[in-house]
Amino acid sequence: MRDRHLFLEQALIEAGQVTPAQLEMARVHAARHELDLVDALVQTNALPGRDLALIRADVAEVPFVDLDHVEASYANTRLLPRTFAERYDAFALFVIDGVLTLAMDDPLNLEATDQARQITRCEVDAVQCERSRLRALIGRAYSLGRFEDEAPLVAAPSGDSGDDSSQPAVTAVNQMLADAIESGASDVHVNPDEHALHLRYRIDGVLQERQGPPLSVHAAIAQRLKVMARLDLTQTKRPQDGKFRFTHAGADVDVRLSTIPTVCGENIVMRLLRRTQGIHDFLQLGVPNAVAARLETVLQQPYGILLVTGPTGSGKTTTLYTALSKLNDPSRNIMTIENPVEIRLPYLRQVQTHEEIGLTFAAALRSILRQDPDVVLVGEIRDAETAKIATQASLTGHMVLSTLHTNDAAGAVDRLRDFGIPPFVINSALLAVVAQRLVRRVCAGCVQPDPLDDITRHRFRRFLDPAAAFVRGIGCARCGRTGFKGRTGLYEVLVVSPRIRAVIDAGGTVDQIRLAAIDEGMRQLWEDGLDKARLGQTTLGEVGRIASVLALDAADEGEERRSA
Repeated sequence: MRDRHLFLEQALIEAGQVTPAQLEMARVHAARHELDLVDALVQTNALPGRDLALIRADVAEVPFVDLDHVEASYANTRLLPRTFAERYDAFALFVIDGVLTLAMDDPLNLEATDQARQITRCEVDAVQCERSRLRALIGRAYSLGRFEDEAPLVAAPSGDSGDDSSQPAVTAVNQMLADAIESGASDVHVNPDEHALHLRYRIDGVLQERQGPPLSVHAAIAQRLKVMARLDLTQTKRPQDGKFRFTHAGADVDVRLSTIPTVCGENIVMRLLRRTQGIHDFLQLGVPNAVAARLETVLQQPYGILLVTGPTGSGKTTTLYTALSKLNDPSRNIMTIENPVEIRLPYLRQVQTHEEIGLTFAAALRSILRQDPDVVLVGEIRDAETAKIATQASLTGHMVLSTLHTNDAAGAVDRLRDFGIPPFVINSALLAVVAQRLVRRVCAGCVQPDPLDDITRHRFRRFLDPAAAFVRGIGCARCGRTGFKGRTGLYEVLVVSPRIRAVIDAGGTVDQIRLAAIDEGMRQLWEDGLDKARLGQTTLGEVGRIASVLALDAADEGEERRSA
């Protein structure tokens, strides 16, 4: 080993990758922390792990394989035992014509290659890989890939110190959750099929397939998750909902678990709620300057209702908490009613609903109004009772913030009518409505010009400047080959002006309310999307994915009428 490190040190110096001072610092760090030179060089920031692996590949005279660009099959865990893989940092990538390609941290380790040859009875071609990526692959693959010969899960109460983390289902669940958290997933789907178990993560709003455990372990995984969420282990024929907390890398993540029986077994979906989520400024969320200014003006009002609309997962809670952060100071008593409480802020008194004991949004809101609040956040107005209490609260000197499920801002007025709120009460209570969606951001690591396909070009034909240039991501390791990394918001804000109040009072339709708001300067969701696509933040394909076809058609008709 020492001889190999001498070769490595010499190669690093000759290649100009590290200075003698950096090398000496790494040696000292290695001795102090009982590490080898490779880990010490990375930990002291002498050079990145990938660059180090490339130099080591040159020293060993073997190919370098970037594991971010290789879809390694977890089924290959059957070729070599886990003890071998972890001892030698080696993974069987594939076998072709009797030749095993072995991903290794140290291809010069002849003992490892000889043992691999004896175990698999194949010729061995060693390739160099980055250590951290290789170890992560070994951990995932051996946690999710080998179950046929393992013992079944023995259920134990959640949090019981007697849980055996070596049991395969326990290990698989921990690995799935850890991998999902590291990938930035919001949801984990475990879907049994007739012949396979599908594992998918929702990342940036889109489900992405992942390699998962075999179908044979599905029942054990379902049992393990029920143990963690304290659900009925004997019940597999009816839906169940529960929650638990999972700790990864020192951070707590709240997990909401939902199971439902299907013809192929229990379907499992987990929502991951990160408690460390931060609060941003409106502009950081992607709110345009003009829209942010409108919201700031609305929030200066002493009472009334501000509504945020959009589908589940569109970022409504983040927008509301950004608004709350503008109002949050010791001079105001701010109280929230949520299910669940996702974000924590100082001074806020936060209440979580428990419908099983009668603590609904409406019941909690009645009690909160006796707590002398200045500002109240209601997680969702989902029924007539909550709507009536919220509007009454806004008319008695409280600022109320809440959400509705509608397609656009104008639709919120119709929804309040459906809840039995009279037009004169809506006009007195409602200050503004924000409608929003989330679109994926173009990955900065693989951005390139987008020529646009014919369908997209035709759909936006009336709104495209021939000179406008658009971009897309072609896919890279940073974005998981999707071309997108992160999300930004699209927004429209309807401020209830005297003209809008007149339309509402006259029983105007949603279209009439929308047109009046547009005449007063409201820019629609798809228009904000076009602006962000022109700026290279997202793609027209993403805007088309969330933009209403009817809205674009209506805009088309409006353009034609104006042209005529």
